[in-house]
Amino acid sequence: MDAIIVPLLPFIIGSAVVPLQIIIVVLLLTGEKRGPLKAIAFVLGMTLARLAQGWLFQFIISGGSGDPADIPEVSRIKSTVLLLLGLFLLLTAYKQWAKEPDPDAPPPKWMKMLDGITPFRAFLFGAAMILIAIKLWVFTLGALSVIDEAQLGQPATTTAFLLYILLAQSILILAILLRLLLPGRATRLLNSFSLWLEKYNRQIVMVVSLVFGVLFLYQGVSGFF
Repeated sequence: MDAIIVPLLPFIIGSAVVPLQIIIVVLLLTGEKRGPLKAIAFVLGMTLARLAQGWLFQFIISGGSGDPADIPEVSRIKSTVLLLLGLFLLLTAYKQWAKEPDPDAPPPKWMKMLDGITPFRAFLFGAAMILIAIKLWVFTLGALSVIDEAQLGQPATTTAFLLYILLAQSILILAILLRLLLPGRATRLLNSFSLWLEKYNRQIVMVVSLVFGVLFLYQGVSGFF
């Protein structure tokens, strides 16, 4: 299992440091009513959506095959995914540099309703964010292609994907734990962190997109040779 973590790291880091999802969780946690419950529901919604993506990839795209003869085909799928991901992230980096709106950002009215949102709607919001955010789609598909190419067998493949989900959402989980364990200090710390993320959101997205765009483009192109 340790061997699969290293090639998964770029996808884990890329998924984990998306500022918008962190800002949303912090806003939910610092809300006046049932903040931790809403944040937990939001993360659970994200988890369910990622599990659905894993099922779709395993049983529709790759056909759920564990046959070693399929490795070249899976490798081509992985290279194609990485190539498209790299191009998309480089385009995202350019748009952030040009100060264009982020296409993955939820509509402003969604953000305004966070204060009055119910836990159930927070759950749906978390799932919807995973399903509409192209960056999060391609990070997950990239991770799935790496796991599938490793031909670990079904139990280990499932474990590796669950570990990916856990680590990809680790910052959100840590924020929730901080709020639950240190409720007094957590609100102040989380508010400061949220303000910092909002202030530097464009720069963070631009740098992350540029670095991972170049990395994935290189890996995608080299995979065909």
